[in-house]
Amino acid sequence: MSSYGRQFVTTELDKRLPLHLTSVGLSEHQYPINREDGFPSFHWLHTVSGSGSFTANGATMRLGPNQGILLKPDVPHSYHADTPVWSTWFLTFDGALGNPITASLDLQHMKPIRWEEDTPLAAVHEHYAEKCRYSFDFAGINGSLEVYTFLTLLKQYGQVSGEPSLSKGHERLTPIYLLIEEEFGDPNLGLDRMAAELRISSQHLNTLFRKSWGVSPYQYLLQFRIQKSKELLISQPDRPVKTVAEAVGFQDDSHFVRTFRALTGMTPVQFRRQYS
Repeated sequence: MSSYGRQFVTTELDKRLPLHLTSVGLSEHQYPINREDGFPSFHWLHTVSGSGSFTANGATMRLGPNQGILLKPDVPHSYHADTPVWSTWFLTFDGALGNPITASLDLQHMKPIRWEEDTPLAAVHEHYAEKCRYSFDFAGINGSLEVYTFLTLLKQYGQVSGEPSLSKGHERLTPIYLLIEEEFGDPNLGLDRMAAELRISSQHLNTLFRKSWGVSPYQYLLQFRIQKSKELLISQPDRPVKTVAEAVGFQDDSHFVRTFRALTGMTPVQFRRQYS
């Protein structure tokens, strides 16, 4: 693929947006770069073909195909080709919420991030080539959405230090999601049964859930049951709270009410009144 690139003027309106795009492009062959003062925006760089070496904070990392790195603004760095041809793709961005958004997505800075060839990240340079070719409007909100979409792709498919990507983690847990969907009304559904579904230990299942959702399997199950109870409270306004609790897997309606209040800030009766 031939090189392409777009630079964008940052307006005062752009500076107030959560994120805004400052540049995007592909270098058919990346020439050596040495930035002693860093780059003024967040800077993403990844390898399309060939390989290169990227140095930041005294550490040098090799970037092969389907590997990239994200840098915060003003971090001194340099990079150069290790192969006769090193094709790279870059995206730079800034924004009023650049730091908190990348932090909330738990995106690693200055660590190589890799992804599988069958993920959207592997073809992102082609996606943007089309947009640049047809003069897609990257200004304002459009550019902000493009950056956020890209960052969520990194979150979903990126792998750091050999850990599976978020999408792989969800794929592994699919049998549990199906089990909960079908059996949430069974009060005997618990951690041991869910672990047995995947033929792994309860501790391992707990680890997988916390990596994918930030909560334990039991907390996920409780949240799912409460969500289902909300649907019943609204769709069946005359149904007693006690039978709603039983339908979603609570043997004790007082436990149901306590859990509902803890997760929603109101009782089931108050919730029902709000939507009646």
